[in-house]
Amino acid sequence: MTRPGGKSRGASATEATRTAPAPARPPAAGAGDPHFSPRRLVVKIGSALLVDDDSGDVRRAWLDALADDVAALRAAGTDVLIVSSGAIAVGRRHLGLTGRAIKLEEKQAAAATGQIRLAHAYQETLARHAITVAQILLTPEDTEERRRHLNARATIDQLLKLGAVPVINENDTVATEEIRFGDNDRLAARVAQMVSADTLVLLSDIDGLYTADPRKAADASRIAVVNEVTPEIEAMGGDAPTGYSSGGMVTKLAAAKIALAAGCRMAITFGKRMNPLATLAAGAPATWFLPSATPLSARKRWIAGHVAPAGAIVADAGAVAALGRGKSLLPAGVTRVDGRFERGDLIRILGPDGREVARGLSAYAAADVARIMGRRSAEIATVLGYRGRDEVIHRDDLVMSA
Repeated sequence: MTRPGGKSRGASATEATRTAPAPARPPAAGAGDPHFSPRRLVVKIGSALLVDDDSGDVRRAWLDALADDVAALRAAGTDVLIVSSGAIAVGRRHLGLTGRAIKLEEKQAAAATGQIRLAHAYQETLARHAITVAQILLTPEDTEERRRHLNARATIDQLLKLGAVPVINENDTVATEEIRFGDNDRLAARVAQMVSADTLVLLSDIDGLYTADPRKAADASRIAVVNEVTPEIEAMGGDAPTGYSSGGMVTKLAAAKIALAAGCRMAITFGKRMNPLATLAAGAPATWFLPSATPLSARKRWIAGHVAPAGAIVADAGAVAALGRGKSLLPAGVTRVDGRFERGDLIRILGPDGREVARGLSAYAAADVARIMGRRSAEIATVLGYRGRDEVIHRDDLVMSA
């Protein structure tokens, strides 16, 4: 059995007594990079950083140093999620699939064996800090289809509350060329959007966005801050590097668009150095993409601007007053359900007089809301046969109407 944030009872004596190196500490407030002050951080790690080109093995010393950074950030109160490539790169060597381009089904087979090795490497390195690791494999539909998006977000939120570090990868074992993300830069941005992260860091083989490809143009200069991904900025993207990487600056700029739209700041920085997050926090070179809104305000702006609500709920006067004080909508305050909607759909909240008072994303389908309305949250499991959220609409998924 494993306790949240702790070691399993079956850990060996060697594991239990091994002392982790002191984690690299982020700089004190007011020092280092002023943009690096995350409350919820998504870190994307590419295959080219994590996997040795020659041996196909995980670079354990580098990964240990990154884990030290993660431990220091968590100790400072930051939620950390890792989006990691590398399963195919690690697995192909163990299946004898080296020295040539491999077919889709061979990539899927390599991912199936490589993902186990990759997860074990993360488990071992973070266990040095008594941190529990959780593996999550996503497909594009998990971030784009509304109900699956909500399920994935709820799982990740619960893992973070329990003290675990989610390690996320695309589900390469079942993905096809037509439906896959194609790179983990965009996957990382989708995850940041999903969990309302305020900071996304793409660890790369380059220390930021340049005016031209610095490998080809001697006069190329790094751009320190980008506030909008314009056509001029997009024109600065180059080709993907050779080797295991499937990304490149083009995919990083696509990720930046997603992050900025979600109100999440994003950094591109050189990741091959040891302790890459601590050095970024201390002021290492990077390109920062800075949004004009916070993650929550961007999410609520989307809710407020949605033009086609799927249905409506009528709330009593007490519930309406509670909403005005920033509270969630509980089933006890619901008196009627109008329309047919599903979990995750955007619906209107009406007061006793029929006027719209708010809009939000329903945690339950219309039929289930009708069954639990007027009841206490503690009765949900008895009525529905399963325990969902305590709220019909959580305050983070709700916007008051003008």
